[in-house]
Amino acid sequence: MKTLLIVDDEKHIRMLYEEEFKDEGYTVLTASNGLEALGIIEQHPEIDLVILDIKMPEMDGSEFLRRIRQFNKDLPILISTAYGDYVQQDFSAWLSSGYSVKTSDLSELKARVKELLGQ
Repeated sequence: MKTLLIVDDEKHIRMLYEEEFKDEGYTVLTASNGLEALGIIEQHPEIDLVILDIKMPEMDGSEFLRRIRQFNKDLPILISTAYGDYVQQDFSAWLSSGYSVKTSDLSELKARVKELLGQ
């Protein structure tokens, strides 16, 4: 069973993603910002993929990407953002494995997760 880490400051998004991905058979951990996510990754080396929001308090997704890539270059990180043009504007997004625009239809996000995990 694969383990996902959902990083988003919006509680309802974390809860929605957690429920949807648990229904798909994943183990799901959650964090409300990048700083919290770094701590969770240190405690849970079994994490297979991170779904990451960009705009968050304390530590945003861009800073999280820069920090995580200093010690883990292989962990798949999928940006999930409401800002579709983000990837073209912020070079730190290039450190991610891909991105998905947030919508009410999670089929694209689920497909990208399966693709990145080789499923």
